[in-house]
Amino acid sequence: MEALSALIFPILTLIRKELLAIFKDPANRIVLFAPAFVQTLLFGYAASFDLTNVPYAVLDQSHSAASSELLARLDGTGVFRREATLANAHQIALVIDEQRALMVIAIPADFAESLAAGRRAPVQLILDGRNSTTAGSASGYVASVVVAFNAARGGGAGLELVRRAWFNPNLESRWQIVPAMVATLSMLQTLLLAALSVAREREQGTFDQLLVTPLTPLQILVGKAVPSIVVGMLQSTIVLLISLFWFDIPMSGSVWLLYLGLLGFTGASVGIGMSLSSVALNMQQAMLYTFLIIMPLTLLSGLITPVRNMPEVLQVATYANPLRFGVDLVRRVYLEGAGITDIYHDFIPMFVIAALTLPLAAWLFRHRLA
Repeated sequence: MEALSALIFPILTLIRKELLAIFKDPANRIVLFAPAFVQTLLFGYAASFDLTNVPYAVLDQSHSAASSELLARLDGTGVFRREATLANAHQIALVIDEQRALMVIAIPADFAESLAAGRRAPVQLILDGRNSTTAGSASGYVASVVVAFNAARGGGAGLELVRRAWFNPNLESRWQIVPAMVATLSMLQTLLLAALSVAREREQGTFDQLLVTPLTPLQILVGKAVPSIVVGMLQSTIVLLISLFWFDIPMSGSVWLLYLGLLGFTGASVGIGMSLSSVALNMQQAMLYTFLIIMPLTLLSGLITPVRNMPEVLQVATYANPLRFGVDLVRRVYLEGAGITDIYHDFIPMFVIAALTLPLAAWLFRHRLA
């Protein structure tokens, strides 16, 4: 018994010492519990595959009681929100391209007559394939409404749903994910590189040597930021080449416009990383700060689930996330072939974030020097 106590007591003492070391520091207590709390809430609200708000547009050329009944059934689900009522087929491309509607339901002029005659009455469902997961789920919801509609009319030939997905004809999830990785993967590495740049100097003791050089703090900051931007652009190029030549995902848009957008996005990411680096006292702190924000930035980007399905508070928070606009820009240029007039609104928040974070990093850098 004494031998057993002699074996266990030192272990218990060491465990107590380690626990005290962990929980004594207030910063450690925050790091241990705050990320789990915040990330659980984000996963619960932001990473939901449930459809709660699907904007759609209608081109009803029938204007009949039957078409009104079908649309009333859609509106009555609480899932679909009618965003626009179109007057002609030319307006379909506009609402899809501007992402005002995830899908368009086109009801032909002879819809009611076909139903009354017992013939098949095809209704076209046009889906935005840039978000294949959500589009596929929405298509499933519409199919269930069509089944209920036909059952209420006594079965038979009835309404036939003809689906067509734009920008991603087969609704392949790879087409949704891989192009978005052009922005996402480069941000992960760029953010970490930028965060470690100044912190590494402090930890290795070379920070003081920078102070005696003729360079100003702003020049040092620019010299630290540019390599991270270059590395980020190179990583984006690697992912882009893999997407094009390994996965054979065709690119519809302009390469120079894509790189212009990636330059703005990478600049905003480096600004955030440099701000973290200016605050961190060593490399461990810089890495910790980086990993703390990477997960929320990814969840709130719309990479997997659409931003419009998130709670309004989180939707507002996504405006401070450059990845949201980077993912949207890359997808639209890559899959849709969008031009500068279609995606200029993605540039504005990224430039605002860069314009705020880079001067903030310079100010923090000078403050640390002082």
